[in-house]
Amino acid sequence: MRLVVFDVDGTLVDSQHHIVSAMTEGFAAAGLTAPPRAEVLGIVGLSLPVAVAQLAPLADLPVQSRIVEGYRAAYLQARMQETAPLYPGARDCLDRLAGRPDLRLAVATGKSRRGLDAMLEAHGLEGHFVSLQTADGHPSKPHPAMLWAALAEAGAAADRAVMVGDTSFDMDMARAAGMPGFGVSWGYHPAAALDAAGAALIAGDFSGLTKAIEDWAA
Repeated sequence: MRLVVFDVDGTLVDSQHHIVSAMTEGFAAAGLTAPPRAEVLGIVGLSLPVAVAQLAPLADLPVQSRIVEGYRAAYLQARMQETAPLYPGARDCLDRLAGRPDLRLAVATGKSRRGLDAMLEAHGLEGHFVSLQTADGHPSKPHPAMLWAALAEAGAAADRAVMVGDTSFDMDMARAAGMPGFGVSWGYHPAAALDAAGAALIAGDFSGLTKAIEDWAA
């Protein structure tokens, strides 16, 4: 049995508009101006408090906490108004891989469990994954705790698992857990950053990613 672990934001769903808008409102709630869009997208994948600490390193902890709470409220409102879309080909990839008897799928994301559950329900993906690991109960990426938990829950060994993600945080996490990382080019970190972080490959679309995973599993 092999395990394929997917990141969410920037890998399966294109949530950049929700993230940037919510971060802008979070900073505004603390009386600050949000960093440029590129900087905000550069921290996607980190747990929210860690991400805010990187974006506002000079702010004290109470101010960072106000940003976090402002972000959460704004993101929830944005999510209720509009569901972040799956990337083209994501659903076909997940359906195909989930249908294979030799593969199990899991999630490792910086999202909260509430946010992940809402995304899975919105897209009808609740039954595709045997393990759902979120920021709620683990240290932020790139710490490998989420992958360790996914491996344990799925009953898989690290040398028979792969992490799929769009950021250097995902690739660093995979390496720390002793598994390869497959990067995707359509997310929030450039391909050069994924390559520098040790990505075993960088897929250009979901068709290419599906083939790469099936070749790896062969």
